Amino acid sequence: MLLPFAAQIRARAAAALPDSTRTALSKSPYVYVSPLRSDGSESRCHGEVWFGWIGGTVVVNTSPDRWKAVAIGRGLDRARIWVGDFGRWKKMVGKNEAFRDGPSFDARAEVANEAGLIDALLEQYDDKYPTEIATWRDKMKNGIADGSRLLIRYRPL
Repeated sequence: MLLPFAAQIRARAAAALPDSTRTALSKSPYVYVSPLRSDGSESRCHGEVWFGWIGGTVVVNTSPDRWKAVAIGRGLDRARIWVGDFGRWKKMVGKNEAFRDGPSFDARAEVANEAGLIDALLEQYDDKYPTEIATWRDKMKNGIADGSRLLIRYRPL
């Protein structure tokens, strides 16, 4: 079966990632995402987030007022992604930059609206975050329906 053109492009980009990065994406509970400024420099935000590895892309569920979403709204559609569990980025004092030692790649970001994507994401969350997802499931799913949350897809470049 032929994949739709967009899916073929995503699959090729994901296949171009090193094996170690693809393996980390299939096993890691977190990615660290930093939107990139128009000059290519990283933003100051490097937050660790829950994610799904779906169709060769990283998918996250977030609030529209978070920097990841605001950046896309401002036309800043590139991001840098690190993969792994390196602990909380922000600490009481200082910041934890250990994530920089993990596999990383640059990606193109977009708001994703296709039917069924939230269900696919929540299915992965059931496996990855079994003790935490019950608290978030309804908020995430209902938030997609009412616009208080959105899905962002990061396609490897």
